[in-house]
Amino acid sequence: MDNKPTTALPCLRLSPVRLGLSFGVTGVVFYLGCMLTMAIVPHSQVLVLSNSMLHGFDVAPILRASVPIGEAVLGLIATFIGGGLAGSMIAGFYNRGLPKPAY
Repeated sequence: MDNKPTTALPCLRLSPVRLGLSFGVTGVVFYLGCMLTMAIVPHSQVLVLSNSMLHGFDVAPILRASVPIGEAVLGLIATFIGGGLAGSMIAGFYNRGLPKPAY
C-alpha cells in the first residue's frame, strides 16, 4: 500500500431548476399512474392496495371512485408545483453544503 495522497473528486453542483422539474414531472407521472389504477382496477382491490401501501391505514372513508376533472387537473398542477419546490429546495440545500472551491 503506498502513501500517496489521493485527490478528492470534484463535487458537482445540482441545478435547482432541473432537479425541481425532475421531481415535479416524476410526481405527475405517479399521479397519472394512480389515476389509471383507479380507473382500471375494481374499487375493492384499489382499497386493499391503498391500505397496504399506507401500512394498514384505512382509506375507505376518503377513497372516492370518481373525481371531477377539475379536481384531477388541480391535483396534477399542485403535485407538479409541490414536487418542483421540493426538488429545488433539495438542490439548494445540497449545493449549500458543498465545500467552497479553492482558487
